[in-house]
Amino acid sequence: MTDPRGFVMAHASAPQSQRARGWAIGGLVFGATVMLIIGFWQALMGIAALAAEDFFVVSPEYAYEIDVTTWGWIHLGIGVVVFLVGLAIFTGAMWARVVGIALAIVVAVANFFFLPYYPLWSLVVIALAIFVIWALAAAPRMIDQDA
Repeated sequence: MTDPRGFVMAHASAPQSQRARGWAIGGLVFGATVMLIIGFWQALMGIAALAAEDFFVVSPEYAYEIDVTTWGWIHLGIGVVVFLVGLAIFTGAMWARVVGIALAIVVAVANFFFLPYYPLWSLVVIALAIFVIWALAAAPRMIDQDA
């Protein structure tokens, strides 16, 4: 379709499937990129907890008190796995999206229990995990892989 000046109107002439594919790719790239960031941050939190046990301090009345070294290993392990799945989401594979959503839930829950140790940081990571769940779940399925 062209406008009165003879220019091609790309948006109006693009088939519906191409626009849906664009949204799908955008959502997946967003989700995968945020997963890479979360994975990197989780790994850094784990390394910080393992390197300096007195870096994170918790109040003595916390019901779910876990040793800081244990938290370090938990965050480091989650971080590495989340980073790797974030890379896999760039392929567009459905299994990577499903695992990514499951891992984002694990990240949110782990950081909820980590709130007393580092509250603001944990809230930011929880918010990012929720955005990842939304991005991976809302991106339409890429039906036409060859287009």
